[in-house]
Amino acid sequence: MSKNVIGRKIAERFPKAGKKVTWPQTRAFSVHLLTASGSFLAFLSLVAASEQRWTAMFWWLGLALLVDGIDGPIARKLQVKEILPTWSGDMLDNIIDYVTYVLIPAFALYQRGFMGEGLSFLSAAIIVVSSAIYYADTGIKTKENFFKGFPVVWNMVVFTLFVIEPGEWASFAVVVVSGILTFVPMNFLHPVRVKRLRAINLPVFLAWCLFGAIALLQDMNAHILVKVGIAATGIYLYVIGGIMQLLPGLGARGTTNA
Repeated sequence: MSKNVIGRKIAERFPKAGKKVTWPQTRAFSVHLLTASGSFLAFLSLVAASEQRWTAMFWWLGLALLVDGIDGPIARKLQVKEILPTWSGDMLDNIIDYVTYVLIPAFALYQRGFMGEGLSFLSAAIIVVSSAIYYADTGIKTKENFFKGFPVVWNMVVFTLFVIEPGEWASFAVVVVSGILTFVPMNFLHPVRVKRLRAINLPVFLAWCLFGAIALLQDMNAHILVKVGIAATGIYLYVIGGIMQLLPGLGARGTTNA
């Protein structure tokens, strides 16, 4: 999209006579367009899920996760909130996150049905309802940028279940426990924004992403070592926040709050 088109869109939202749209405003609006591109990636993922093309679905969700990971730092660097105060990047982000983190994974879990029709349907219901309540909570972050309660990253959970295939009752237990932990004040890690142990936590997260990419390249028929890698790194990321909550001094030396 050209600068002129973006400028006209911004001008329509900020109609001040005799005042031109500035380059910082155009640049800031472009960040919102980057965030909004996640909605198209979600659409492509949903199409793939409806056709039971699971590898393609998770590739699109992975790209959406990448966009979600980079748009925030760019927005903060460009001071988007200050430059375009009437546009809510947080609202836009939450809408897309609910679709990519929650709705599509829940649909895929139901559509594949590897827990049986009844448990798959119940699991999808638990996921979408608990996550909707979670998104309504405005106090989901701690001062250290941990998430309070399971942060509804169902895209990662469902992907892990698809790859390692632990069995229907083990899978259902993971869904139930995660749904309950949504409402429990247990800390869950943000691998980038939490400074304590970031030198360990971030590489573990990147390792999970690498194992996930290998699993996708293997068309979801992952080698046993890949399955073990995804399971081990996934369990670590799932529990390390709670461990750090119990041990507030763990990794605290030489760090300040993010």
